[in-house]
Amino acid sequence: MEGDAKPFRLFSGKFKPSQQTVDPTSNPLAATTKTTHTDKGDPDGDASGAVGFSELGLSKWAVDTCRELGIRSPTPVQRRCIPRILAGDDVLGIAQTGSGKTAAFALPILQRLAVEPYGVFALVITPTRELACQLAEQFRALGSTLHLRCTLIIGGINMMGQAQALMQRPHIVVATPGRIKVLLSENPDISAAFSKIKFLVLDEADRVLDVGFEEELRIIFKSLPKSRQTLLFSATMTSQLQALLELSANRSYFFEAYEGFKTVESLKQQYIFIPKNVKEVYLFHILSKMEDMSVRSAMIFVSTCRSCHLLSLLLEELDEPAVALHSHKSQALRLAALNKFKSGRVPILIATDVASRGLDIPTVDLFINYDIPRYPRDYVHRVGRTARAGRGGMSISFIAQNDIDLIHEIENDVGKKMDAFECKEEEVLENITKVYKARRVARMKMMDDGFEEKAQERKAQKMKALAGKVLTEKSFFCCKEFVSDVTLFSILLSDCFLQLPRKSPGLKFQKKTNLSEEFSALKQDFTWTSLSQGSLDSLELSSSVQVPVPL
Repeated sequence: MEGDAKPFRLFSGKFKPSQQTVDPTSNPLAATTKTTHTDKGDPDGDASGAVGFSELGLSKWAVDTCRELGIRSPTPVQRRCIPRILAGDDVLGIAQTGSGKTAAFALPILQRLAVEPYGVFALVITPTRELACQLAEQFRALGSTLHLRCTLIIGGINMMGQAQALMQRPHIVVATPGRIKVLLSENPDISAAFSKIKFLVLDEADRVLDVGFEEELRIIFKSLPKSRQTLLFSATMTSQLQALLELSANRSYFFEAYEGFKTVESLKQQYIFIPKNVKEVYLFHILSKMEDMSVRSAMIFVSTCRSCHLLSLLLEELDEPAVALHSHKSQALRLAALNKFKSGRVPILIATDVASRGLDIPTVDLFINYDIPRYPRDYVHRVGRTARAGRGGMSISFIAQNDIDLIHEIENDVGKKMDAFECKEEEVLENITKVYKARRVARMKMMDDGFEEKAQERKAQKMKALAGKVLTEKSFFCCKEFVSDVTLFSILLSDCFLQLPRKSPGLKFQKKTNLSEEFSALKQDFTWTSLSQGSLDSLELSSSVQVPVPL
């Protein structure tokens, strides 16, 4: 109908009738769409555990490459997803961190590329630069026998060189949303390079759809063909991913290796209940005992860039070799820090959540939760940096008085209680004077290097960029009951694009409508939520706006 919102699909536009018979009681998703096959896998393996890569439909060269890289047998997510990707299905794969999700989508993509080699064949979108670098390395390793051309498109690197690389039509493009969006927007020739793409992959899909990449994704998707195959992989299931699966027009396959937010069994999870003002003292004590604990390397997660920078200066003052990884560093310094840690030259990495997704560092034995994350799924991703691929590991969470409710929520969601980490308080506090002195020196160094001023400048730039995204020509309504997170809804409705405060109280009223032909099957009452009153004061809509619901 003219004037209605015209949504674009994240999944492909082609339709293939399902050849699977699914019990509608096995999963609620199966009851809402007949084209989705749902597979609840076993996190500890399945009956087909003896199946090798060759039985999954992979060619001999791919099997040999896996063997050379030390990948002896497929994991559950690889056993279930590789054949479905090779069969042409859209796939949503949910599996624990360290379960081999990257190979689950990289191997079938490379197999299809070997049959029909051209560029650009696949676009892989990931939320962080560090994860993008790792994915590009893994694609190059798995595709070494194909003379694979894989291009990395991320911020912090010369844009002109990246544009030239895309014009050469590489086989695989691994990118973060922001940089690829800029290149597509500014150069129509680059946009044309993606017109025949076969695969779109969202790695860590829940975060790509959850951290404000709506505008970037809209522009990216406009450059992609509707006949593409779409693959979404994540360690956690969210309402956004579930809704996308239900809206897929292609034959789709949903694999979930476990229920809820789970941590691996080989991970020993412990806690220390301490006052906030002595957290650095306990941290120094544990790090000084790494050799006694047979710990080769440790990752420390903090909640802010400021804490990350301060701890790195503090440990430097205490002669504990450590590197820091946070978004206030340049891309060159971030990669240098990560490479020092991965190579073993520095045994301690302090990081914000920029490093909590997907990074595979085999020698991480200890994870320290210096600041407790606000959400259980963030805890799962953080501790997922250790005990990967069946290896052992240990996590220690520092719990202050205000963190007790968060810890209880995490324990309830992951289904596992943490044990107390035993240490002698008298022995820990022996170093309190030394640590406090180092903290004062670290704070003075932060003042000298202008960190606070740079942080304020970055904050102002972010606020300015966010203000530019606020609605000027689009409808500001979102469907609260259909999709609980406005991010997903803004992606789905290209003519109903919005930016809302996540916890806006909102102004609610009821409307009954069909959003478009694609949504007509839903036929249900929706609750529409507007911007908060404070945001409405500064909102101006142009007269040409076509609101897709009657007011």
